[in-house]
Order: sequence, then structure tokens, then C-alpha cells
Amino acid sequence: MTSEDDDRPRTQADDDRPRTRADYERGLPDYHDPTAGWAGAAPTYSALTLRLWLAGIGIVLSIVVGVLWIVVADMIWPAILLFVLAAVLVVDLAWVAHRKRRGEPG
Repeated sequence: MTSEDDDRPRTQADDDRPRTRADYERGLPDYHDPTAGWAGAAPTYSALTLRLWLAGIGIVLSIVVGVLWIVVADMIWPAILLFVLAAVLVVDLAWVAHRKRRGEPG
């Protein structure tokens, strides 16, 4: 390996060693893109900060609209569906926050 190889992010194809914090801080190219490399496509990176904001806004809106449906319109089933959506968004928010703490850019 040369010193030029040290600057590029390692991939699982490079070796089977666990990734380091520095690998995550540089970003993992093609991490979520199963079609990466086709037709010369550039490596992709996940927009983690955007996902955090969207999940947070979705949680708040789902809960508020769900409560309004129960109180104002007395509709239980749509409210339950919104509360389930809010629970899924909480899990997504926690996972994205974990990835950001791990050092991934985005």
C-alpha cells in the first residue's frame, strides 16, 4: 500500500478489518447505493442531517395531527396510523443520530 491509498476511504472489498472512526469521518462512498459504479456514476453519500430534520418534523406533525383527529373529528383509526408512523420516525431518528455520532458526514 502506498501513502496515496491511505487517503481514500476503505471499502469492504479492500479487506475484512473493521472500519475505523477515520473511515466514517471521511464518509463511506456507495454505502447505500446498490447501483453504484454503473455508467460512471459518482459515489453517493447519505444526507444524514436532512434525514434528522425530516424525521423530527414528521414526528411532531404526526403526533399533532393524530391528537387533533381524536379530539376534533373523533376519528381513532387515522390517528393510530399516524402514531405508528411517529414511532417509525423515532426509530429512524435514533438510527441516524447513532450514525452521526459514529462520525459519518452528512
